[in-house]
Amino acid sequence: MQRPTKAIIAAAGFGTRFLPQTKAMPKEMMPLIDKPIIQYVVEELVAAGVKDIIIVGSSNKRSIEDHFDMPSEELMANLRAGGEKKQPFIDQIEAISNLANFIYIRQKGPYGNATPLACAAHLVGPDESFYYTWADDFFVATPSRFVQMADIAERHNGAVLSCKKSTSDGEYAKYGYVAGETMDDGLIHMSAVIEKPGRAGAPSDLASVSSYLLPGSFFAYLETAKENFDGQGEFTFQPIMQMMIDDGHDFYGYEIKNGTFYDTGDKLEYLKTVIDFGLKHRQLGPALREHMLRRVDDTATSE
Repeated sequence: MQRPTKAIIAAAGFGTRFLPQTKAMPKEMMPLIDKPIIQYVVEELVAAGVKDIIIVGSSNKRSIEDHFDMPSEELMANLRAGGEKKQPFIDQIEAISNLANFIYIRQKGPYGNATPLACAAHLVGPDESFYYTWADDFFVATPSRFVQMADIAERHNGAVLSCKKSTSDGEYAKYGYVAGETMDDGLIHMSAVIEKPGRAGAPSDLASVSSYLLPGSFFAYLETAKENFDGQGEFTFQPIMQMMIDDGHDFYGYEIKNGTFYDTGDKLEYLKTVIDFGLKHRQLGPALREHMLRRVDDTATSE
């Protein structure tokens, strides 16, 4: 498995849990301090060696394209008029468009998480590995999850699913869990993925979340699955991975080390993420911490 230089980001969802905020603004563009969520994912991919980023979106996601495009001349003129103190902003926004080669595709096809892959299949060669990831959840890890996944893929010559260890019963009804032979702490040579099994039925405590490193050969199996899809239910890629596993392809579930998983697609988890990022911010963190402590003290006093 060569280290991927291409990534597919699924970004076609409507973000209904955040309505009315997402009526006109994609959920992927919701801010974490001063960057949209999707930019954190893109920067993480680029740092892992990705050159080409394929974003599979929809008609209401033009602001994502605009964000990674060159800044408008009107904005640049406004910043230049601000003199030297505005130069850091000019540098920041010009750098965004140069992060990678961006390819935008509008999603077409049945509902399900395999459809973005089907839409982008023609852009990935059969001998190329690639990352598949979401734009609203991610890990903050050292080294990054994508670097860790590439290391495992290189070492074991197989596909890799990023995983987190579950700590509550509720999570066993939320994620898919990897089954197979435990090779090391946090590493499983997979025989299956069991979707939302409940704690009693879970084959392990490793939940498959956020991202996948897959071989280009995946798309031949995807094409077969698409031809056989009867239009009933969701068109999902987990059964496609299972077909590959059954045919002898190696898949590994790997717990991302030294990291925290953030799921910003949920309102409460989004708020927690904003707070975490705010507290870690070099300039804003100390003042935010003081404010939160005061608010906690005020609440305790009022009770």
